[in-house]
Amino acid sequence: MSSGDVPRTPGGQGPTAATSPEPVRVLLVEDDDADALLVDEQLRDAGVTVELRRARSLAEALGSLGRSDVECVLLDLGLPDSFGLAAVEQLRQVAERAPVPPALVVLTGHTGVDQGVQAVAAGADDYLVKGEIESDLLGRSLRYALQRRRSVAQQRALYRSEVRAAETARLERALLPKPLVQDGKVSVMVGYLPGGNGLLGGDFFDTVERPDGTVLSVIGDVAGHGPDEAALGATLRTAWRTLVLTDTPAERVLPLLERVLLTERSRPEIFVTLCQVAVSPGRDHAQVALAGHPAPMLLTGPVGDVRCEVLPDDARGRALGIPVEGGWDAHRVELDGPFALMLYTDGLVEAEVDPEGLAVELPRRRGVPRLGVEGLHALVSEELAREGIEGVVERVLRRVRRLHGGPLTDDAALLVVGWTGRDTKILGTRSSTLADSDEWART
Repeated sequence: MSSGDVPRTPGGQGPTAATSPEPVRVLLVEDDDADALLVDEQLRDAGVTVELRRARSLAEALGSLGRSDVECVLLDLGLPDSFGLAAVEQLRQVAERAPVPPALVVLTGHTGVDQGVQAVAAGADDYLVKGEIESDLLGRSLRYALQRRRSVAQQRALYRSEVRAAETARLERALLPKPLVQDGKVSVMVGYLPGGNGLLGGDFFDTVERPDGTVLSVIGDVAGHGPDEAALGATLRTAWRTLVLTDTPAERVLPLLERVLLTERSRPEIFVTLCQVAVSPGRDHAQVALAGHPAPMLLTGPVGDVRCEVLPDDARGRALGIPVEGGWDAHRVELDGPFALMLYTDGLVEAEVDPEGLAVELPRRRGVPRLGVEGLHALVSEELAREGIEGVVERVLRRVRRLHGGPLTDDAALLVVGWTGRDTKILGTRSSTLADSDEWART
C-alpha cells in the first residue's frame, strides 16, 4: 500500500507513460540480498530505466549520499545499524545539503499504515509495504517521488532568485545616497540607469556641503559591471564622503581615494574614472578635477531660458588605478548667478542610438552611431528648451533609453548640482531617480 496523500491514476500509469532517456540514479538501502534482487526486477518490469546502487547499512548510505548525485533513495526501515524513523531523519538531513535533494521512498515490513504515515511526516516522499509491492506500484511511486522533489527544487531556486533580486535592489539603492546639503538654494538631482538588463553596476555619486559652505560633488565609474564592481563603487563613495566630512583638502581627495582603490580592488586591471566638483562658498566659481572622466556641462541662465555648454577637458588627468605618471589639476570655472553643473558617466555618451532622434551628426563606432558628448549636449539643450530644468535628470535618462531602444549596454549615472541665485527666494530641487521599476521597463 502507499500513503493516502499520493494520487494514483488507473491503468498502472504514473505521471507519464514515457520513460526518461537518461537512467534514474537510485540508491537502494537494503541489507537483504533477496529483497534487493526483487526490487531490481520490479523496477525493470515497471519500465523504469535506473542506475541502481546499493548500500547495506545506514552508515554506508550516508556516505554514498555525500559522494554521489543520487536522485532517489529506496530505504528499508529495518537495517543492521538503524531501526525505524531514525534512518529517515538522518538520511533527509544529509540529503538536504545537496543542491537538488533526492527523493526518499520508504520500504516497510509493517502491513499497517501507521509507520508509513509517520515516515512521510518525518520527511519521506512515499512509502511501500514489502510483500504488497507490485512492479507498476513501485514504478509509479518512484516517478511521483521524483516529480515532487524536482518541484521542490524549482520552488527553492525561484525563492533564492527572488531573495537575490531583492538584496541586489537594496544594494543598488545604497548607490543613491542622500545628499548632505544645508543650503536650501542648492539643487541636487541624481539618477541611475542600470545597463545590461541588470541591477548592479559600478557607477557612484555623492554631494556633501562642508561647514564653510563649500559644496563638493563626485561622480565615478568603476570599469566593469556586476556585484564586485558595485561593491567597489559603494566602497569608494563611502571613502569619498569620509574624506570630505573630515575636511580633507579637495586637491588631496583624489590621491587618497586612489589608495583606497588600490587596496580594495579585486584585480589589478580595474580602474576608475571620476569627476569631482567643488563649488565655492560664495557660489562664484567651481574647481573641476577630472580623472579620465568626461567633463561636466554647465547650465546657466534664468528659469525659462537655461543654456547648456560643455566645459573644457584640457586639464583631464589619468584614471585612478592606472600605473602611469601624472596627477590631477583642477580647472577653475567662473560662475555668475543661477547655474547648474551636470555630471554624468560614459554609459550615456556610449549609448548606441537612432541617428534620426537628434538634429546633429552623431559619431560612429564600428559603423554604429553612438550618442557622444555632442549628441548628449544637443539632447540636454532640447530638453531644457522644451520643459526647463525641472525634472531634467529623469527626462534625459528616459530620452537616451528611448533613443537606444531599450536598456543600455552600460550603466549610466547623472548628477546635477545647481544654485538658484542670490537675489531670489526660489529653493533648490532635490530628486532621486532609480530606473529599475516595471514602469521604466515599459518605456
